[in-house]
Amino acid sequence: MALVTHMRRMILAAAIAFAMPAVAHHSEAAFDLQLLLSLEGTVTEFEWRNPHVYLSVDTVQDNGEALIWTVQTSSTFSLMRRGWTPDTLSVGDLVTIAVNPTRDGRPYAILEELVEVNGTAGRTVLGSTSAEEPNEQIVHRATTIEGRWLTDPTKLGDFPGGLDELTRERLILTDKARAIQADFDEASAENPAMRCSGRPTPAMLVTPSYPLEIEFNEAADIIYIRGQYMDQERVVYMDGRAHPPASERYFEGHSTGAWDGDTLVVDTANFEDHPSPYQNGIPSGAQKHVVERFTMTDDGTGLVAEFVLEDPEYLVEPFQYARALTYSPEIDMSPFNCDIESTRRFVAPE
Repeated sequence: MALVTHMRRMILAAAIAFAMPAVAHHSEAAFDLQLLLSLEGTVTEFEWRNPHVYLSVDTVQDNGEALIWTVQTSSTFSLMRRGWTPDTLSVGDLVTIAVNPTRDGRPYAILEELVEVNGTAGRTVLGSTSAEEPNEQIVHRATTIEGRWLTDPTKLGDFPGGLDELTRERLILTDKARAIQADFDEASAENPAMRCSGRPTPAMLVTPSYPLEIEFNEAADIIYIRGQYMDQERVVYMDGRAHPPASERYFEGHSTGAWDGDTLVVDTANFEDHPSPYQNGIPSGAQKHVVERFTMTDDGTGLVAEFVLEDPEYLVEPFQYARALTYSPEIDMSPFNCDIESTRRFVAPE
């Protein structure tokens, strides 16, 4: 089976222009997103795990030598919402795929599209958002902000990307932050994501392919905010308490909440230091402070999640952002169950 390495930008550009991006646990800066390769070969592995489903494809180079490519896709949940199943591919299938390769020359890539399987049309990964857009036939309406919510891809405006792209583009860094980011190697074990570690707020609000769940516990006077990615959970204390002393620090920070009319306002401080909370090597420290506002739309179909992020040690000025989510009570909130072997496959061998 020949290895075809021609550019297919014009063909696939239109297909992916409005696509919901695959969510990587690392920044996509390590991949050449301007280079789209078409690979043809035989599937030797199809690994259905989180945070990424992987396939290996045995190809033949132009010189006749065999070369096995390792191809990273989205999580099992993201793929299922696009129509994939654990049986979509099998060892021995003949496939044609479109991929973005790494910049370091390894036969490792991100899957853009499964073009063909055994002579029939394959399944898209980034080429279609139909399975992830709000259901046009069934419109769910909430009565409170309690429930499950998913990013509305039709309302992402000028920024359809992930947390790493958003923060790389919008955060104004101090000299200290720029120096630390420059030394960060996301393709090594120093990346927290390689340990199945999640990312503290506001990451949960900007992770587009995974649902956000809000649960009231009125008896305990707390609200839970959960994100499916990496099985994260935050506790918001609604009893009027203050934040603990600055010496008490937590991965998710310490969150207190109050109601401003129908808007839930959450104030979070006391964060632990984190080397890469935005998945791109920009650090956060003890002065990090996040204020979030959650407001349901008048018709109950949507939720506006806004936040202001401050961290004067690393950010020159506060960062403010808002994202629209759709009420999605039917969405799956099964455990993410990150697999440590799967998450470390991206690490370049020494």
